Amino acid sequence: MTAYAIGNLHPKPLLDEEVLVYMERIQDTLDPFGGRFLVHGAPEREVREGAWPGALVIIGFPTYEDAREWYDSEAYQALIPLRARHMSGDVLLIDGLPEGYVAAATARKLRAASA
Repeated sequence: MTAYAIGNLHPKPLLDEEVLVYMERIQDTLDPFGGRFLVHGAPEREVREGAWPGALVIIGFPTYEDAREWYDSEAYQALIPLRARHMSGDVLLIDGLPEGYVAAATARKLRAASA
């Protein structure tokens, strides 16, 4: 089941050289784990509800374990400070849903559990 690394990052107006080096090197850390960028900053966006201060990054992985192994890898851990010293943000790993997921079925289960 696909898993995701999701970042809501808050870059400064001028990108630092270290952030550019991070961007140049990150793909090499993703490749061994099947990671690929699905969203990277997305200059074309519309905030329809609430506020979204920051740049959205979504990276897809074949499995949750692949995502964890990538994040914990020596190669990626060495890159993190290049980004983190120059932008704040939140990063999470999250498992995706199985093919055919239906929200209404989950609602039925929740209703039954709360009855």
